[in-house]
Amino acid sequence: MPCGLHRGGVPLLPADQGYHVPKVKDDAILLEGKTVEALKGGHFRIELDNGHEVLGHLSGKMRKHHIRILPGDRVQVEVSAYDLSRGRITYRYK
Repeated sequence: MPCGLHRGGVPLLPADQGYHVPKVKDDAILLEGKTVEALKGGHFRIELDNGHEVLGHLSGKMRKHHIRILPGDRVQVEVSAYDLSRGRITYRYK
C-alpha cells in the first residue's frame, strides 16, 4: 500500500495544498532608492526616494548570485517596521 506514503510509512504532503509556500514577512516595507556610498562589510548608505537615508546590506540571494552594487545604482530596499534606519537590499534595477 505505497499510495501517499514515503519509505518508512511517513505520509507525503501534497504540494498543491500550499505546504511549500515561502513565508511572507508581514512587518517589512518595500521602498526604492539610490545607493550613495559603499561602506565596509558589504553595507551601503541608501538615499530613499522620500529623502530619508538608510543603512542597507545585500540580501542572501543577492550575495549568493554575486550581484554587484555600485554607488549610483537604483535598488529596492526591504525596511523593517521596527527599525526604519536599516534595511536589506532585495533588488538592483538595471
